[in-house]
Amino acid sequence: MGQVSERMRPERRVGIRTYGEVDSALSGLAARPGGSPQFSAGEAVALQWALGRTARSPVTGVGARDVPDLQLLTAEVDATVVRLEDPTAPAGNRDYFRGVYGALAWICGLRGRFVRERPTA
Repeated sequence: MGQVSERMRPERRVGIRTYGEVDSALSGLAARPGGSPQFSAGEAVALQWALGRTARSPVTGVGARDVPDLQLLTAEVDATVVRLEDPTAPAGNRDYFRGVYGALAWICGLRGRFVRERPTA
């Protein structure tokens, strides 16, 4: 009676998404050819950090011991917006920050689906 089956356990969450959804999004990045390499790099590092696979966040460098909570994820989204609004940022950096923003905004529920389009150079 005290045991909980695997079916009864809720799936681990990453923001408002399931761990599996975010992991699938990361796996799907390799299958998307073309676009800006900086944009792709921003998406990848944001997803890896959100999954707890890298120690430092992609924009602020904040550490997390495991999967960051929603508060930390949204703080990173806010920091990314600040970087995107910097008119002196080089184009490559902007593409990187757009990729980070798109991935984290999706994880936090600020976007309905994972961004599939890429900015043009």
